[in-house]
Amino acid sequence: MAPPTSELADLTLPELRLALAPAVADAAVFDGWSEAAVDAAAGQLGVAPAVARLAFPGGAMDMIAAWIDRIDADAALALPREALAPLRVPERIRRLVEFRIDAVAGHEEALRRALAILAMPRNLAQAARLGWRSADLMWRLAGDTATDFNHYTKRATLSAVVAATLAVHVDDRSEGKAETRAFLDRRLQGVARFEKAKARLLRPEAERFSLVRLLGRLRYPAR
Repeated sequence: MAPPTSELADLTLPELRLALAPAVADAAVFDGWSEAAVDAAAGQLGVAPAVARLAFPGGAMDMIAAWIDRIDADAALALPREALAPLRVPERIRRLVEFRIDAVAGHEEALRRALAILAMPRNLAQAARLGWRSADLMWRLAGDTATDFNHYTKRATLSAVVAATLAVHVDDRSEGKAETRAFLDRRLQGVARFEKAKARLLRPEAERFSLVRLLGRLRYPAR
């Protein structure tokens, strides 16, 4: 929910950007990610259009990034680490991804247009950074503290899962987005299998199965 109009005047531009983001997404369903959408959002919240435009100097990519940031911020408030703690890690991640599915429900056309803009060659690097940032937040909310190779693989994998799930979401007309949720479940099961395989591969040398060591023990059994 956006702050009252009287409070919007006191916001910094980054704060105003987040406050306007949901209304910009609402307008993007009809106007695309354009200045017209910003003007419509400004009118809805009682902000001067010229001021609202200052919050999005990068145009469409700034508007989309603000929408993603707002959803991330809302997820952190709705699903803090302590609320997720009783769940197993896979279920924590599932809840966090589902929050995003629910957050964009009803905005499929805005999402479709956003995904098309993010997929443009000139925007790929920024799109990757946005996906990484969201994945990093989700893993931190899920309690992940990895700082080694796992830190990077977990975030890269989850970023890809979220992007693929949202791509399915835009064309999903099933009740309650059942097809999207089933797709998500399959992808998360695949991630779980990958993590288990990776854990076995990265085990310390002393813990790994070694055929040479086994044959040596058979030939020279311990006394």
